[in-house]
Amino acid sequence: MSDVREAEGRMRLHKPQVVFGVGGGTKIDIAKLSSANQRVPFISVPTTASHDSMASPFASIKGTGRPYSIKAQSPIAVIADTSIIMEAPYRFTASGCGDVISKITSTLDWKLAHERREEYYAQYTSSLASMSARHIIENSSLIKPGSEEGVRVLLEALVSCGVAMCIAGTSKPCSGSEHLFSHALDLVAPRRALHGEQCGLGTIMMAALHGIDWRVIRDTLRIVGAPTTAEEIGIEDEYIIEALVKAREIRPERYTILNEKPLTYRSAKMLAEETGVIG
Repeated sequence: MSDVREAEGRMRLHKPQVVFGVGGGTKIDIAKLSSANQRVPFISVPTTASHDSMASPFASIKGTGRPYSIKAQSPIAVIADTSIIMEAPYRFTASGCGDVISKITSTLDWKLAHERREEYYAQYTSSLASMSARHIIENSSLIKPGSEEGVRVLLEALVSCGVAMCIAGTSKPCSGSEHLFSHALDLVAPRRALHGEQCGLGTIMMAALHGIDWRVIRDTLRIVGAPTTAEEIGIEDEYIIEALVKAREIRPERYTILNEKPLTYRSAKMLAEETGVIG
C-alpha cells in the first residue's frame, strides 16, 4: 500500500486530469486504486498481457490485508500496443491465457451460487466471460512466441473479461474456485508462480470437480505453452494439496463448487493426481 499512498501524494501535488497506469499488472493496479481514491480518471497502458487486470475495475494490492482483489475503478480507456507486449517474455502471454481460460469454471461457480443462494447472476455478462475463454480455446494454435495475431486474440479476450466485470459490478464472472485456489497457494507456498499460471492449474482441477472435460483445458494450456503441472511452476505437490483444502476459507462468502464438494487432504490429493497436476 505504500506505493498507492505515494502515488496519491503525487496526485494531490500535481492535480492531474487523468492518470496513466503503464506497465504490468502491479503497476496498473497501483495506478487504478490510487486514482480511484483521488477520484481521478484512469487510463490503462499494459506492457504485458499476463492477466485481465488491464481492463477490470478491481485491483490486487499487497498490504490490504486481503489475498484477493478489491474494488477500485474501471479505466476510461485501454491502450495496448501489440509490438510492445510482444517484447515481454512469452511466459507472460501464456499466463494471460491461463487467466482467461479460468472463466470456464468461474462462470459455472457464479451460476451455482445463483441456483443455491439466489445470488445476483447476469446471463449476458457470464456469456461474455465464458466466450472469452472459448475464444482462447478455439484460437490456441495462433498463440505462440512471435505471433502478433496470437497477442491480439489474447488481448481481445482479456479486455472482454474486464468489461464483463465492469458490467456485473463484481469479479464473480471472472473469479471463482480456481482463483480461490490461486490465492490460497499464494499464502501457503514459499514462492509464487505467475497469477495466470496458478489459475490455469486451478481451472484444470475445478473443471474436474464440476464434472466437465478438464482435458480440453489442460490441452489448450499445453498448446499455448502454459504450465499444467505443479512441477512446471516450481511448486511442491504438498502445497498444491494444502491450497486446495484451504481455498474455500479464502472468501467464505463466495459460494463455489468447493462449497458443494468440500475437499479433505485425501480428496484434494486424489483430485490433483487424477488431473495430472501433481505426479
